[in-house]
Amino acid sequence: MPRPHRLHLTTHPAPPVAGHLPFADTPNAPDPIAVTSSWLTRGGRPWFPVSGEFHYSRYPAAEWEEELLKMKAGGVTAVAGYLIWIHHEEVEGRVRFDGDLDLRRFAELCARHGLDFIPRIGPWSHAEVRNGGLPDWLLARDCTPRTDDPAYLEPVRDWFVAIAEQLGGLDRAHGGPVIAIQIENELYDQPGHLLTLKRMAQEAGLSAPLWTSTAWGGVQLPGDELFPLYGGYPEAFWTEADGGWPDTCRKHFFFTHQRDDEGIGADLRPTTVRGGAPDALADRFPWATCELGGGMAVAYHRRPRLDAADIGALGLTKIGCGSVWQGYYMFHGGTNPAGELSPLQESHATGYPNDLPVLTYDFQAPLGEYGQYRPSYDELRLQHLLLAEFGHLVAPMESVLPEVRPQVQHDRDTLRWAVRTDGASGFLFVNNHQPHEPLPDRPDTSFTVEFRAEYPGEIPGEIPGELPRFAGALTLPSSPVTVPAGAYFCWPLRLDVAGLRLEWATAQPVCTVALDGRTVLVLAATDGIAPEVALDAGTVRSVGAPSGDVTEIDGRILVAGLRPGTDALVEVDTADGERVGLLVLDAATARTVYRGQAWGAERLVLCADGVVFDGGDEVRVHSTAVRSSFAVLPAPERALTVDGVPVAGEADGIFTRYSLVTGGSAAPEARLTLVRPAGPAPEPSTGGPARASVPADKYFDTVAAEYGVDVPEDLPEGSLLRLDWTGDVGRAYVGDTLVADQFFTGRVWEIGRLPAGAALRVRVLPLHPDAKVHVPDGAGEAARTAAVTRAEWVTSRAWAVRSG
Repeated sequence: MPRPHRLHLTTHPAPPVAGHLPFADTPNAPDPIAVTSSWLTRGGRPWFPVSGEFHYSRYPAAEWEEELLKMKAGGVTAVAGYLIWIHHEEVEGRVRFDGDLDLRRFAELCARHGLDFIPRIGPWSHAEVRNGGLPDWLLARDCTPRTDDPAYLEPVRDWFVAIAEQLGGLDRAHGGPVIAIQIENELYDQPGHLLTLKRMAQEAGLSAPLWTSTAWGGVQLPGDELFPLYGGYPEAFWTEADGGWPDTCRKHFFFTHQRDDEGIGADLRPTTVRGGAPDALADRFPWATCELGGGMAVAYHRRPRLDAADIGALGLTKIGCGSVWQGYYMFHGGTNPAGELSPLQESHATGYPNDLPVLTYDFQAPLGEYGQYRPSYDELRLQHLLLAEFGHLVAPMESVLPEVRPQVQHDRDTLRWAVRTDGASGFLFVNNHQPHEPLPDRPDTSFTVEFRAEYPGEIPGEIPGELPRFAGALTLPSSPVTVPAGAYFCWPLRLDVAGLRLEWATAQPVCTVALDGRTVLVLAATDGIAPEVALDAGTVRSVGAPSGDVTEIDGRILVAGLRPGTDALVEVDTADGERVGLLVLDAATARTVYRGQAWGAERLVLCADGVVFDGGDEVRVHSTAVRSSFAVLPAPERALTVDGVPVAGEADGIFTRYSLVTGGSAAPEARLTLVRPAGPAPEPSTGGPARASVPADKYFDTVAAEYGVDVPEDLPEGSLLRLDWTGDVGRAYVGDTLVADQFFTGRVWEIGRLPAGAALRVRVLPLHPDAKVHVPDGAGEAARTAAVTRAEWVTSRAWAVRSG
């Protein structure tokens, strides 16, 4: 029988508290940043930032600029990054900011491309790096790290001064990109030390409108001095191998108003010591995040494997919960640099509870260790397009939960949904996805949202005594639908589009674009749910739809039966003379949408491959395919050229599509040679809190299976070697130099930046049957056999598309 889901909005959101926090932007900022108790503002307007973590010291400097453009095209507005002390000063007194450590150049590149920058200055970072980023020479001193011990603060002061010198002139007072600075990381019980570090950083010359701190684990902060930022991950490498899917991860797939995640960093936090009360700061600070899981690292003992939907569903759910700042860790993967004195990864050997790979820090991020595009990039970009267009509306809206909702974390039967609302309009959020334990189809589902009547005079500037506006309920869809297993989406409620009131739609708002004098709202259909749009008849003069039925019922015009696609444009002339379009794309095509400045105007680009916008005159398409294509709306006024060659377009619905073909030769064939088979698996060993440790280096020389792959002399730049493999741990060498490593999870191993003409040796150990190691479902048995079964070269190239 039908399952109506009802939510009654009885009050308007309470006005936020403003001016109560000691955060101030520079007086001359043209777009001053401020913080209320409920949201952030920029230039006096509600502001919904999207930050993504990218560690410059884990990535080649020559490639930074293109990777930053990829992040920007993915909807990231601010780049966050740890300043990892041990990377810069592994040798005491030799502080390096050259090459891949050129902090200033990285920040300047952010500024050049309109990206904000958030340095996370430590001194302790964690980041799965050796000693949490503290240099060995510091730990050898007679001092107590992460306290106000003067012997510790002295070198920290020098480190902060060095950072300030690099970032001089890049603060907001000088038009720079630094909008926030994070102090320390995951320090939950020493508010006095956090304040000392902030004061030291300010005295060193660092400045920003926002000073932040991680806030999970019941953090105790020094009054209002630091802005608390929260997190949430879909999986965790830091829990026990046999612990199953952690409840602290499970909860992030429910709509809730609990901000704290007591699970993050819990392996480094004594369980006998408690921090402050969870969410104690919720009345004074908005819900902002810095570590929503853009992926997850793998430890030797526990190797989570994430899918794109895990990352996308968590992100969208957090918006529905009330987040006003989406911050992802990591958005871009990387590789640990080779240390001069020691390896630089977190390990049992340095007293930490987890063994991490020596080199790879891919993190299964939306952009991978070598800049690879992942499906999660498309999932998040779709949400970020919504926030770029409507974030100023969403940010002031409170999150309201229905009375009937899951009461326990193992409830898989109750639909998970919420509404962000200002009392008169809003966005409806649904999540029917979680990892590991799939949620079922939800048949016969509909929603009723009852808005409180809004009387003139309740809003400043209105005249009392008139009839109420926006009274009554919205019920959607027109008939109950099945919410498919795995679906997650956001539907608009009473959204104003250039004078047209979209009462509701069973499709997710994406963005708008100008087309021939018409404002076009792009919507993304959900697989398995027929898209419908309902319009306030009082705002409509005429409606034209290419397919489907148009009917008027109770003051609303319903457009149903639409076939989503590039031609599904509903054209509306509004009552006040405006022209509006509603373009409903199918779910797959919607995940190919990019928006940016291209060839003199803001345009939409549809492309199944990667797209970057560079300076408004050039668009680059990144692909590993021999053939690709992209579609544009509106079409460019002048002809396009691809790598200098004119290219003709053809109609694709209301878009114009252009084909791309590689001019060069295909990727060379990879020749894989077995040098020696594997011997017996090494006996398991443990370290840290009795967790399985990586087998010792000697076993890679003695019992590992070894394969050879010759790197072609003419291998195109940007090529990757893809290996189908099984086993426990894989390491790749050029000569005696380790160039890549991986813990087996059942996925393909990709290796990049290999020198042309090199002889690559790949060594793989089998997993011992008694090793207490969690390998994802279906891959555990395969891990006991050390083998590389296939090798393939994949060449990535970028087509440069210009106009005229």
